[in-house]
This record gives sequence, C-alpha cells and structure tokens, in this order.
Amino acid sequence: MAIIFLLEQVLNGLLVGAYYLLIALGLSLIFSLGGIVNLAHGAFYAIGAYLAVSLTPWIGFGGAFFASPLLVALLGVLIERFLFQKFYRADPILSLLLTFGLAMIIEQSLRMTFGAAPLPFSIPPALRGQVFVGDFIYPRYRLIIFGVALAAVTATWFLVYRTAFGRVVRAGVQNPDMVGALGISLQPYMTAVVALGLGLAGLAGVLLAPISGVHPAMGAEILTAAFVVVVIGGLGSFWGVIAAAALVGVVRGLTIYFFPPAGEASMYLLMALVLLLRPRGLLGERIQKFE
Repeated sequence: MAIIFLLEQVLNGLLVGAYYLLIALGLSLIFSLGGIVNLAHGAFYAIGAYLAVSLTPWIGFGGAFFASPLLVALLGVLIERFLFQKFYRADPILSLLLTFGLAMIIEQSLRMTFGAAPLPFSIPPALRGQVFVGDFIYPRYRLIIFGVALAAVTATWFLVYRTAFGRVVRAGVQNPDMVGALGISLQPYMTAVVALGLGLAGLAGVLLAPISGVHPAMGAEILTAAFVVVVIGGLGSFWGVIAAAALVGVVRGLTIYFFPPAGEASMYLLMALVLLLRPRGLLGERIQKFE
C-alpha cells in the first residue's frame, strides 16, 4: 500500500508539472523572442478559467474547452499589437512594470465582474470516475489532463521544430539582427508566439478550473511556480522547460509525501540548487540579445 500511495504522489506531482508546463512554455517563448517579462501571464490563465465557467452553460464543457483558449489567444493578439509592440527594444524593466499593471487590471476586472468569492465549477459528469489498474486507483479526469497537456506540448514542439514558422522563431531567438538582415520581419511571428503562449495559459485555466477552483487571484498563485519552471529549465530551451516542469512536479509530490510542511518550499529550494550548479538552468542557451 505504501508503494501505491507513493506512486499516487508521483503522478499527482507530474499532474502539477503538466499544468505548470502549459503556462511556463508560453511564458518562455514570449520572453525568449520578445524579451517581455510577462507578469500578466497568470492573469490570462485566470481568464481562461472564467471563460470556461461562463461558456459551459451555453455550449457545454466540450465547446468551452475549444472556445476559451481560442478567445484568450485572440485577446493576446490585441495585447501584443497595442501594448507589447512598444516595448520589444525598451529596457526590460519597463515591460515588467507594464505587465504587472496589466495583471492587476485583469484581476480587479474579474473581481468586479464576477465577484471576489470563488465560483463553483465541477468536473463534467462524462469525465468523472476512476481508472483501476490492479490495486491502483486514479481519477479519470486527471489522466485526461495528462493526455491533453501531452497533445498540446507535442503540437507546440511540431510547430517550433518542424515548420518554416518555427525555424524563423528559433533564428529570431538566437540572432534577431541576422533575421532582420535577411529581410524577414519578426513582428507577425511575435504576434503568433504571444497568441500561442497565452492560448496555452488559457487552456491550462480551462483544464484546472474544476480542480483548483475559479477565483480572481488564481493567476497570481500559479505565476510564481511557472517562473520557477522557466528559470530551472533555462531561458530559450524548449526541452529544458519540459524537464523542469516534470522535475518540479515530482519533487513537490515526493516532498509532500515525506515532509508535507515543505511541499511548496521544495520547488524554490530546487531552483536555488540548480542556479548554484548551473546558472543558465538545466538546458539554457546563450541568447545574443540578452548578453
């Protein structure tokens, strides 16, 4: 029974790592290509959750699952066009202040629109139930989250590493001046990257809404953990963020099993250890425009 319980904690840790990954991956892409420290990223996660709550009575959870991330991505296009564009070549502290203010505006807007109290939102009946593997029991909905996160990350990997769009994005991360010298404008690519990154955050909000609850401050709560994953994985590293999300989730799960009071602190201790041994992160790359 101890082994089964330990396995459950590891899977729960990987589940936490899966939704950290959906948020951190977009955060890393936006930072790598545009140099924007997006402190509002968690707020778009919250918007995705609130859209799911609002749309589900009208189009069902399945419809909200597709519509909410798409609407968040479209909102990201507007944010990039009217706000982020002006700060790509500015001092990074300015983008940090901008997105901090944007996060506060979004959080307060959600509070004024929906109230400060958490909104009830349960797992759809069709997705409830347990999966039995011998003596091991695990909730079906949590396995669905694993599957959706895996599909989303795989699709993002294909876009970044197997398409012409991804080749330009990766070249823009490493050497934007050379890309510009070739006559390629990074502006439309940056718009697409912001839409993709915020759409992934919105997807995480939809998936986690029935588990974590829906309230205005939910974005601020998860943003710090997403930054921890990005820092541990390394700036500009797709696989580094994936490895870091899994590592943070498992370490957190095992710490909760063996020493519950240190569960949340474990990820910060892990970050400090990684930075002491490897300041660039696990698989961090050298990026010319930040050096």
